[in-house]
Amino acid sequence: MPSGRLPAFVSIPNPNAPGNNPATLQHPVYLSGKVILEDGTAPAESVAIQLVCGGNPRSIGSTDAKGRFDVDMNDRRQSVLYSDASQSGAYASAANSTAQAIRQQANSAASPASRAFSSCEVQAFLAGYRSDSLSLASHRALEDPNIGTIVLHRRANVEGVTISATSAFAPKDARKAYDKALIDEQKGKWADAQRELQKAVDLYPKYAAAWFHLGFTKQAQNNVDGARLSYAKALEADSRYVNPYQELAILAAQSQKWPEVVENTDRLLSLNPIDFPDAWMYNALANLQLRRFEAAEKSARQGLTSDPAHRYPKLNQILGVILVEKHEYPEAAQHMRAYLRLAPNAVDADLVKKQLAEVEKRKLPAPVTAKAPVQQ
Repeated sequence: MPSGRLPAFVSIPNPNAPGNNPATLQHPVYLSGKVILEDGTAPAESVAIQLVCGGNPRSIGSTDAKGRFDVDMNDRRQSVLYSDASQSGAYASAANSTAQAIRQQANSAASPASRAFSSCEVQAFLAGYRSDSLSLASHRALEDPNIGTIVLHRRANVEGVTISATSAFAPKDARKAYDKALIDEQKGKWADAQRELQKAVDLYPKYAAAWFHLGFTKQAQNNVDGARLSYAKALEADSRYVNPYQELAILAAQSQKWPEVVENTDRLLSLNPIDFPDAWMYNALANLQLRRFEAAEKSARQGLTSDPAHRYPKLNQILGVILVEKHEYPEAAQHMRAYLRLAPNAVDADLVKKQLAEVEKRKLPAPVTAKAPVQQ
């Protein structure tokens, strides 16, 4: 082992790890409304609805086929299990600080439960689009749950989509099978969902979203090879559809196939460099494992820049290890401390503490370079 290296490497992020999903309050607080695109039409696929408190978003539900939503902000079961538009695929989650902030607001509220969210906003999330925000400051959900219409505006210079254009041309029977499959998915009825999705793609072979969800249901049943094939079919149908690239990258990371991780995340990020900080995270990790330190550092810093809500604190630890490899110890320690501050209960917290202790022993000065933002 070279003298400048740490004794341990970076663990693969587990997007389903306990603690990633925010705890919820006890009393129901209902909200309803509608999501439309800026041309006035409803999105062709489901869109994630997010509650944003203190800058931290968490998914609270999703739209139906007509762009409408009706959610209980406190019902964990209504959080997006999977939607064609949900951030980070099935793995969209908020940091623990989100839950703590919401609990504090609720505990200090002296009036109805809805006031716990008075400083929050509701947005829609669709990668490649900018969402209007609806403030809850003057809204009383107990009196009228309808908060109005959220408009999504297409971002400039973003080619990738999380709603495939092929969905708009799906025949009625294929769409019916697809919609039924999504309901089965949310109930964890994977075999039933797979059967309906297979029916959808048999009726309409260019149904990219159906191919993608077919891959997801296969993955949920531990059919990894089948999932990869279905994701590839989704990309054949629509090469600008970014969701399959993301899932293929995660599968490759779990198998430690680092060149494949780089290939898939590079493609995703070329299509949409804005909305996927987790893709920057996996890209940085893969390049680090391949000892491509310059590429790894660039991706980690870009990931931190694109993650103002601090949903992926792992980026700090990855960048810290990269900087150790470059003998830039002061900044490496800074990012490791940020990781421990943002994710104090992480499964690898003890490992990072050991890494930090060793880094703090080093006295070599760091060269003057452009610094990545440190998450606070």
